[in-house]
Amino acid sequence: MKDKSVAIIEAIRPNQWVKNLSIFAAIIFTGQLFNFPCLWRSFWAFVTFCLLSSASYLFNDLIDLDLDRRHPVKRQRPIAAGRLPQSLALEILFFLTFLGLVLALILSLSFFFISLTFFLLHLFYSLVFKKKPLLDILAISASFLIRVIAGEVVSSFHVPIWLLLTTLFLALFVASAKRHAEFLRTGKETRPALARYREKLLDFYASTFATATFLSYALFTFLEEPPSFSTGLSQFLLANFPSALGRKWMMLTIPFVIAGIMRYGQLIYERKEGEAPEKIITKDKPLMAVILGWGMMVILIIYLI
Repeated sequence: MKDKSVAIIEAIRPNQWVKNLSIFAAIIFTGQLFNFPCLWRSFWAFVTFCLLSSASYLFNDLIDLDLDRRHPVKRQRPIAAGRLPQSLALEILFFLTFLGLVLALILSLSFFFISLTFFLLHLFYSLVFKKKPLLDILAISASFLIRVIAGEVVSSFHVPIWLLLTTLFLALFVASAKRHAEFLRTGKETRPALARYREKLLDFYASTFATATFLSYALFTFLEEPPSFSTGLSQFLLANFPSALGRKWMMLTIPFVIAGIMRYGQLIYERKEGEAPEKIITKDKPLMAVILGWGMMVILIIYLI
């Protein structure tokens, strides 16, 4: 029983839930992080997307069972390795889907439709899109974009357009890097769409989207005005250094973004670790330090200055 429970936890991939944190972007960047009703609704939206994400991973593993068994790493997944019966995986899939969609409907009808769109996108990705070059990368990036828009829908606060574009380009960069790593490691044997790619093309995609990520984020920091709060620090600056409040302080976060892109590039090209971006984000200490530093700086600028 214990082994089966472990297999279930592995199959629903809780380490992938970190992707759903982008739902909180809407309340963080609009100054509503400590608005409890918005935070509470965003939290349940996060839970909803975690449930639907896990359901889609189970669906994907069932669809790709034969391919996964030929993959040097994926063959260790619970379903492919036979540690989780297919019938039980199917039951869990339906349960998670039902629970996630019911929770989405409770939050709001509009959030239900965007949640359903998110789930259907993942299903079509497993069935069709990931077998088609370009469409596979675009589908992955659309998944990230939907997460951010879902945060907007559930909180009723909008993410600045340049930050939305940053999310899109960052997702395209990560997806291109993922395909590049898969291309080098296993080629078309475990992912048919890779037969239509070339290494130079994937390099071009990764470099293009990395540049676009940096530029769009830089424009966000320069053009968008962060919310202002009457804090002790802001009152002190207003009394003693009034010109300081007019500065584009968010631009101080740009070096973190540059460092993050450079470190990620180092990992995917030198160490060829881009195949599992969620592992890179949660296990590489330098990259984790950069992301943490960026997050702390963003919170400081938005909520204290």
